[in-house]
Amino acid sequence: MTRKINPHVAGALLLLALPLSACAPDRVVTGSLYPTDFRERHPIVLATAPDSLDLFPTAGGLDERQKDDLIAFAAEYRNHGQGVLTASVPAGPISKGAGRPALASIRSALAQAGIPSTRVVVTSYRVLDPGLAAPIRLSFLRLQAKVGSRCGVWPQDLGVSDFRSSVNNEPYWNLGCAMQSNVAAQAEDPLDFVRARPEGRADTIRRASNIEKLRKGQDPSTQYRTPTDRINQSLGGSN
Repeated sequence: MTRKINPHVAGALLLLALPLSACAPDRVVTGSLYPTDFRERHPIVLATAPDSLDLFPTAGGLDERQKDDLIAFAAEYRNHGQGVLTASVPAGPISKGAGRPALASIRSALAQAGIPSTRVVVTSYRVLDPGLAAPIRLSFLRLQAKVGSRCGVWPQDLGVSDFRSSVNNEPYWNLGCAMQSNVAAQAEDPLDFVRARPEGRADTIRRASNIEKLRKGQDPSTQYRTPTDRINQSLGGSN
């Protein structure tokens, strides 16, 4: 036997349920889940990564160009290096002068640049192709800024193969990755992406001069004027 519900009772229950439904959380997610901002798709992050320099010594040692590269690399290690400096020397059938005989001159150059031999760890690697130049690779760990994602990834076709992604008119995934990589590589200090640098030392002489001008009622601003010749004077004409 089926029991019928009074229409008046059903209406009252419906009216009581309306306020409760208004308090329920809205679980409808609006907007696109695809990160349209390239800084969200390819964020710049900080990571400890190796920095390396390949040296190609000959029987006469290092040339002037490579000596300058070594001095600059040593300065980077002193300023930003973490841990020891590793020198990977080729082993096996290598050309003369490209292995351990040239390591002494490199150690001497590093010592002159302020890096003692106790900070240099020597390892070796096997040369797979004797016909190619085998360098001595110097490397150390440092804090670097780099793109957190991988560039050159194309998860979607730029054409019309996928109708859903084509009609959305959204930037393709790889857009902005190369630019973010260039910005990260050009940063002098990776910490600049995390916080601003502290203020430098104030110019007390300039400040005292400006205060003195203000006391005298003078304009403390600086006017830069570059003298220029008139066109007719530079061409040899007359007024």
